[in-house]
Amino acid sequence: MSKLRVALIGNPNVGKTTLFNRLCGVNQKTGNYPGVTVDKKIGKFKHLDFQIEVTDLPGFDSIYPKSLDEELVVDYLKNNSGKNKVDKVVFVADGTNIKKNLYLLSQIKDLGYDIVLAINMIDVAKRKGIIIDTEYLSKEFGIHVVKISARKGEGVDELKSALLLKSPNARADDLKYLKPENRKVLEQFVSSTNSTNSFKSFLRITQENALPEVNIKKWKSEEAILRYQYVRKVLDNAITIDKSLATDTTSKLDKILMHKVWGYLIFLVVLLVIFQSVFSLSAYPMGWIETGFSWIHDTLASKLPPGSFTNFITEGLIPGLEGVVIFIPQIAILFFFFALLDESGYMNRIIFLMDRLMQKVGMSGKSVVPLISSFACAVPAIMATRTIENKRERLITILVAPLLTCSARLPVYTILIGLLVPNDKLIGFVSLQAIVLLGMYLLGVITSALAALVFKYIIKNKYRSFFITEIPRYLLPNFKNMLFTIWENTKAFVWNAGKIIVAASIILYVLGTNGGTKYNQADELFSAEYPSLSISEIDTKKSAYKLENSYLGMMGKSIEPAIIPLGYDWKVGIALISSIAAREVFVGTMSIIYSIDSEEDLTIMQKLDKEINANTGKRTFNFATCISLLLFYAFALQCMSTIAVTYKETKSLKWTSIQFLYMTVLAYVVSLIAYQLLS
Repeated sequence: MSKLRVALIGNPNVGKTTLFNRLCGVNQKTGNYPGVTVDKKIGKFKHLDFQIEVTDLPGFDSIYPKSLDEELVVDYLKNNSGKNKVDKVVFVADGTNIKKNLYLLSQIKDLGYDIVLAINMIDVAKRKGIIIDTEYLSKEFGIHVVKISARKGEGVDELKSALLLKSPNARADDLKYLKPENRKVLEQFVSSTNSTNSFKSFLRITQENALPEVNIKKWKSEEAILRYQYVRKVLDNAITIDKSLATDTTSKLDKILMHKVWGYLIFLVVLLVIFQSVFSLSAYPMGWIETGFSWIHDTLASKLPPGSFTNFITEGLIPGLEGVVIFIPQIAILFFFFALLDESGYMNRIIFLMDRLMQKVGMSGKSVVPLISSFACAVPAIMATRTIENKRERLITILVAPLLTCSARLPVYTILIGLLVPNDKLIGFVSLQAIVLLGMYLLGVITSALAALVFKYIIKNKYRSFFITEIPRYLLPNFKNMLFTIWENTKAFVWNAGKIIVAASIILYVLGTNGGTKYNQADELFSAEYPSLSISEIDTKKSAYKLENSYLGMMGKSIEPAIIPLGYDWKVGIALISSIAAREVFVGTMSIIYSIDSEEDLTIMQKLDKEINANTGKRTFNFATCISLLLFYAFALQCMSTIAVTYKETKSLKWTSIQFLYMTVLAYVVSLIAYQLLS
């Protein structure tokens, strides 16, 4: 009986293991590569007069390895000799996403292997309306092509028979992926090494063993680009997608959800539902948290002995912590919906849709993932730009990522929108507050796109990049994974914000309860000047006077001339200064300021709503001021962590400074224009 040795290879997740089990059944064993513990599976089956041994190699993406597994497979294929010599290669491709597989197939073919292309999941491809011209692929690559469904066993017998056939006349190795001048260099190298395979010689050539005038790194980059272009041309001729023939649920949904018009509109509706939920579903738990903190405040105030420490706890620390904890329900709800979109597979569709826009403003689809991450936090988003190879696209993504609305802005937005907009239902169950919040998120998206467009013309580009992403099937969400995501993100928000709030509370309280001469003379001044007022009235006026003349008040007063045109007074100025550390500190700062300033037991919303601007005699948080503040916090880079990670990732003080300055100037100018027009 004749023997045939076959290697089963392909990209990850194409169904190789399923096919291996279908071919070999129980006649298989697991072995190791020499000297390592990485597994390779070996199985056997009989077909006609042949004993066929199959080695199932780990999946990999390219002949250029990125891990130990891939390196072992590549070495195995490049050194095909001796007792382990492979007679045939079965290259398994995913029929629903074959464009991802043909690049690797072309590389394996150029190594000189006799290949049978097994296009798997052909039944799923058919339901998606994907038509594959196997005759064209066979002719183009000079190999046999078989359609199979490893899961159902369809086409497996045809595959077994194809293993015993001689390959069609393969196209000669004409080095078509190299420029003419580089072919001559490689031909010289091939002849000097007595190699019989040009591609293997190409892989072995380095800067050290090539001519000095040859830039091998650039040469190999050009080879990859030309190979991709070739694969794209093959795809255009071999693959037809007729959505009218698609019958699977995923394809039916994608006809609507990924439509070039309806896709964007549906995404807007999804966002609107999310932001309405942020307001409506969080109302009760936020009320419970307010009640709980009020009880804690009253209990501690009555149980602890009077003095500075008690005042710090009840008027400094408790209001500061409440300013963070009260927003946990909204943060958790927001992350719940983000996790739902991700687990269901819809997030990948959003990324695909947005790629069309990214290309127009100087970024690629690879920028979409970091930018989507910015809705949670700009810090991990900027770190995620490491996956973007193109330097200009990476830098632009880093510079504009903080403009997108992160979770730290949500407490500021919700409290200002609550003061600004009545909770009236506008369309069915959708409130005007939800629409305004959606508008703030869209404002961040639009502004980041415009900023990227500006940087596109400022920062020069040498190379064009390509974006390839896998669009998965729609799946029922794994709620265990969702709960873990919600827990991790909410915990991170509370922990990171909580550390800053505690530190800020201590500093703000100390600065707000100490001052210079005027501060220390307050008791004497008010007892002499207002003899007719009641004790509570004197205490209220004295508290306001002390805060204004405290060190904290002096800080606010020092920047008041610059912020009066924006509609802010010195108290808002204090919040602006303190929230440079982190945006969410704004709410905690306002809670502390108005707790020091007032003896009344009111919620932060009630205190802000009652506040009067001493400069204008009108409500401090009126329509014009709230709009101005919303815009300021939408654009200003008030996050020391973001500034630090930008410097770490760019290693450039220049670009870190540009990011901070352009966002600060943008915030000031837009807020100024808005207030002056609306007041």
